[in-house]
Amino acid sequence: MPCKEDLRLASVKSLFLKMGATEEEITTEKFKGVENLIIRKQGQSGERIVIGAHYDKVTNGCGAIDNWTGIVTIAHLYRTLKRLVLKKSLIFAAFGKEELGLIGSHAMVSAIPKEDLVKYCAMVNIDSLGLGAPQVADNMATDKIKKLAVETAARMNMELGHSVVYGDSDSSSFAARKIPACTIHGLTNDYHSLLHTSRDTADKVNPKSVYLGYRFALLMIASISNESCDAFR
Repeated sequence: MPCKEDLRLASVKSLFLKMGATEEEITTEKFKGVENLIIRKQGQSGERIVIGAHYDKVTNGCGAIDNWTGIVTIAHLYRTLKRLVLKKSLIFAAFGKEELGLIGSHAMVSAIPKEDLVKYCAMVNIDSLGLGAPQVADNMATDKIKKLAVETAARMNMELGHSVVYGDSDSSSFAARKIPACTIHGLTNDYHSLLHTSRDTADKVNPKSVYLGYRFALLMIASISNESCDAFR
């Protein structure tokens, strides 16, 4: 995990290569000064689920919790799902410049033609695992996806907390275009003392929190893939 911002995109690519992606599968999409790393996995239909996390960081700290944990999680989700034949196609997206105002995710979703929006069934965003049990930020999720999150937590015998997280995250860019979306995090009440500070370093990350977030996201993605594309609208 690089602490320098200008090394992070290359490190994201390196991580996905280690997870089994090929050079040909990985693309870097550039939109007016922002770069998003994208991997597409074809499913049985053209209906799509976006699985995303931002790779950029603020000036302070190493951005370990916020949001290298998200990048590691979507890379492992890719490794798990890449050989499976799912009903829906998957788009794995590592977004740039989230910290500057959701620029990467906004650029991606804005480029989707209006007539194609119906093909985007849901967006699952991972942002800042590593402190506690996975939760869905209530202020960054659409209603039916929040209901799915509660059901998914029950399947894991895990109580799902309800939280409103200060700020915003990339799921909101998709929700703004009526694509069902949520942000999964693993923050605790004292997250203000770590995020966006010099203390956001790798030694503060609880691996169990990241693993639970990965399992939680995996179950949600599987459920979304097995439902109709309109099930969560």
